[in-house]
Amino acid sequence: MIQERRIFNFEETKNNFMKLINLTYALLFVAGTLFAQKAESPQYTYDMGGKITFMKLTDAGVLVVAGSGGLGGIKPGASQAHFNFKDYGKIKPEELEFIPMSPYVVINEGGMFSSKKTVIDYVAGTKLFATEENKWKFTYRADVMLPENKLVVAGLHKDKGIAVGVYDLLNGKEIGLIPFKASMGQNFLTKPVIIDGGLLVGTDKSLLRVDIDKGTVVWENKDVDMISWVTADKSGKEIYAFEDRNGNTRIHKISSSGQKLWDKERKIKGKVNRFEILPNGLACVSDVDNSGKTGLGKLTSGASESKIYFLSAQDGSDLWEKAPKTKGYVQHFYIMDDGILFGLEEGGINKVSFDGTPLFKKPMKTGENIHTMAMTPKGLIYITDSDCNIINLTTGESIWNKELKYKRAKAVTSTYDAKNKRYLISTGEEVVAINENTGEISSFATFKFEGKENPNTMLVRDNGILLTSDQNMMMFDFGGTQKFHQYFKAPGKSAAGAILMGALTVASAAASASSYAAAEQNRQVHSMGGGYYRLGDYTSTGESYKNMGDSFANAAGASFAEMTKRFKATAATENAQFILTKLDSGEVGLVKIDKDSGTKQKEITLKDKKPEYEVDELGGYLYYKANDKTIYSYDLKK
Repeated sequence: MIQERRIFNFEETKNNFMKLINLTYALLFVAGTLFAQKAESPQYTYDMGGKITFMKLTDAGVLVVAGSGGLGGIKPGASQAHFNFKDYGKIKPEELEFIPMSPYVVINEGGMFSSKKTVIDYVAGTKLFATEENKWKFTYRADVMLPENKLVVAGLHKDKGIAVGVYDLLNGKEIGLIPFKASMGQNFLTKPVIIDGGLLVGTDKSLLRVDIDKGTVVWENKDVDMISWVTADKSGKEIYAFEDRNGNTRIHKISSSGQKLWDKERKIKGKVNRFEILPNGLACVSDVDNSGKTGLGKLTSGASESKIYFLSAQDGSDLWEKAPKTKGYVQHFYIMDDGILFGLEEGGINKVSFDGTPLFKKPMKTGENIHTMAMTPKGLIYITDSDCNIINLTTGESIWNKELKYKRAKAVTSTYDAKNKRYLISTGEEVVAINENTGEISSFATFKFEGKENPNTMLVRDNGILLTSDQNMMMFDFGGTQKFHQYFKAPGKSAAGAILMGALTVASAAASASSYAAAEQNRQVHSMGGGYYRLGDYTSTGESYKNMGDSFANAAGASFAEMTKRFKATAATENAQFILTKLDSGEVGLVKIDKDSGTKQKEITLKDKKPEYEVDELGGYLYYKANDKTIYSYDLKK
């Protein structure tokens, strides 16, 4: 057979090449058109009047923006900025002090120790206090008192000299202005507290009680100085003042009239970090840190660990003949009806009665790092890096009489599957299931997240179990079979580093939770006589948010009412997760992923290689810094 030989035709090749180029341009045009149609336009645009250097999504859902244009605020769904105070000039991030779980921010012009301070209610958009406007030459400090909703200012007043002022944060009005004589170099150390209608102020020279209404100093106790914090019983008649001394603590007890109630202060080894006033005594935990000591000092100082005391309210003496051994730091501490329950960071749970008698047959051995201690209908559940159990709080024994151990976790997250009566625990590579009734432990599923991530959230959805991280989403059916796995590669360290609030999917939640923890810790340490170290129930994330909302109900005012309403509501984006990634267009942006199907519902282009943004998960809005002066707002619910 003779093979046909084809002669090269230059003109034909040229025509075909031109057709290919035209087709390519056409495809690119269509692709560009399709992408342009997908591009999301912002619902609202805000000109902040100057270069933006900082923005923060607050607990209340108000985006606070600072920069050369002053201090501004944006409310969810508002067509224009809620407020913009321009009279402060350029505001730096370090000049802002957000009061946890409140609608207040303090502007410290020049830094935290500046003499010019302003307090703003960012929910109402009103200025409540300013140093110069209230005739203060300078202020040593300005402390927000919650739940009393008062502001206490100490400093040099133009009319009164060295003074303490009290202001109502509902309306900014002055309640009292109290002058007092102070020696040269006298400094205000203690955060003021309102006890039994009076104001207690601690300095490095003395402790003073001030009558707010009359504007006078009622008494000054010079035997009690260098006080770091103060608390009192429920009546306000018995006051406990804590003095830090070289890593140790001295506790003084005085009456509301300023008289010493203990002949001698009680010396506590270590720094007191938990203190609870109970009807039958004073529960106290201190942390001893001898890690920096060397030589003979190290040999004689003992171990670095927590110490637990139960003291007599009458004279500060020990009520226990022998304190429980800790051999580590107290990580969990709860007051129960019959005694004190505590868990150690190094592992171990124990319970002691108020008379010092051990209530468990022997201390419960656990793995290190107790992530969770909470009540369930069956007993106390604990979850550590390497084991989990439910124990009988009367005996301290496992209700299943066996150890439930798993491979040491890279990262722990857990949830309760009520429908199937089981606890699910993710160890980073495996989800283990624990039968609530029998304690039987089984492998629910093994998995691997991409991008060197581990799950930080596990949710029970209507159609399965969802594991999520910053860039991964994985759904299993209730039998442990994987339904989908979505992974969106992070756009790079530079872009990821621009995230201001950590994990995007829980941006507002993380901020709220951390603020709640900070406020709760402060409230516990400076408690007013009881009720703060109570063991909680094992609850879901949504219930936790609602519990946060309950904490606002104790404070009066429209701003707190608005915050309560926000946390009581269902999260607007509860069925979607938003992930920062590089889009198909090559630009950086957010993808909206349905939590139940794993399908992509929306893309929002953030035309910046290093985008700065905030996601309000509860309100359902994305705030994006489009340029130096402009914020875009996107409605994520659409």
